[in-house]
Amino acid sequence: MATDNSTSANGSIMVVGGGISGLTTALEAAEVGYEVFLIEKEPYLGGRVSQLNQYFPKLCPPSCGLEINYRRIKDNRKIHTYTLAEVEKVEGEAGNYKVTVQLNPRFINQNCTACGECVDVCPVERSNSFNFGMDKTKAIFKSTDMAFPMRYTIDGVACKGTSCGKCAEACRYNAIELDMKPRMIDLNVGSIVWATGWEPYDATKIDNLGFGKYKNVITNMMMERLAAPNGPTQGKIVRPSDGKEPKSVAFVQCAGSRDENHLPYCSYVCCMASLKQATYIRERYPDAEIYIFYIDIRTPGYRYEKFYKKVKEDEKVFFIKGKVAEVREEAGSGITVVAENAVTGEKTSKTVDMAVLATGMQPTAAKNKLPADLVYNEDGFIINDFEKGGMFAAGCANKPADVVSSNQNATGMALKAIQTLKR
Repeated sequence: MATDNSTSANGSIMVVGGGISGLTTALEAAEVGYEVFLIEKEPYLGGRVSQLNQYFPKLCPPSCGLEINYRRIKDNRKIHTYTLAEVEKVEGEAGNYKVTVQLNPRFINQNCTACGECVDVCPVERSNSFNFGMDKTKAIFKSTDMAFPMRYTIDGVACKGTSCGKCAEACRYNAIELDMKPRMIDLNVGSIVWATGWEPYDATKIDNLGFGKYKNVITNMMMERLAAPNGPTQGKIVRPSDGKEPKSVAFVQCAGSRDENHLPYCSYVCCMASLKQATYIRERYPDAEIYIFYIDIRTPGYRYEKFYKKVKEDEKVFFIKGKVAEVREEAGSGITVVAENAVTGEKTSKTVDMAVLATGMQPTAAKNKLPADLVYNEDGFIINDFEKGGMFAAGCANKPADVVSSNQNATGMALKAIQTLKR
């Protein structure tokens, strides 16, 4: 494994994570003159926002905000972007860190024009994790048509490598390097912002809700991909089992959240996500009925409360207050949701064509602790120590948050990182 020594003055900042929080942090710092190293473990920037169909407050598609940020990054020489990169070790103290980063092979060099001729000849398919396994891509792929960087990536696990080589033969630009190896670089920085984001809670762990057992039980992030024009169905919301249009859909709130056996905290965004997704379905299928099973509906802020009231006025949307006890499949692939009505105390059930689990957000660091001297709470969120300084957590690495709150928090963490350099 090759090693490079890349040094920088300690007036630089490292941002770990290329989602919306990381992008905001990097841009805010770089655009006031600081050198920024942006580290992202995936092949492309954008994080979870890039997987959404629309996001609040204006219900914009991801291309609306991300495309502008990508352009700002591309035009700013102060930002050095590393994708397929993982922080291996952090040494030193506030104002003087030495960070070792592993750069994993893309197998595609900078000659790539994203023409797609390599994809046409690739004989191997892989499950598409960007779409949560709902479709497949070739072993050589890019996440979306607006991926940044705009280059293909080869899945090193799925690819047959030099024993196949058809993609390399088809490439007119000598962009494919099937023998590319990982390499290490060392970076010296003055402060670090961890914007490592979140993962959807693993719904297969919630035994009573049927995810993984029944095809027509999906998660809220899967619904986002179904509704997205660049998703597995090009934006057509259909039942996974048979591709039919759903005439009724149930949303199960707090699927794993506010549960001492799973995530004991409220994930903040789930209620609004379900309300938003109810509008996706109602816009596409005017006769479809929506049933929302909830413990409490939480709509933080005036705008969100106004949105909730608008959805509540829809005569085809029904709110059922009660914790869901069971989700089961009926003959004909119908899905029955059973809950105890918190108002009447009676058990209530509804059979629908599809069920959507509002699974909560779990910080990425909850599963894999970061290789740095950081303090976490019991749920895996990073606790900021502003007195100590040096390293900070932004966005959902610090607490559950929506896009607006994440952006605001990321701007603050950029300022904190700059203050460390000024001490």
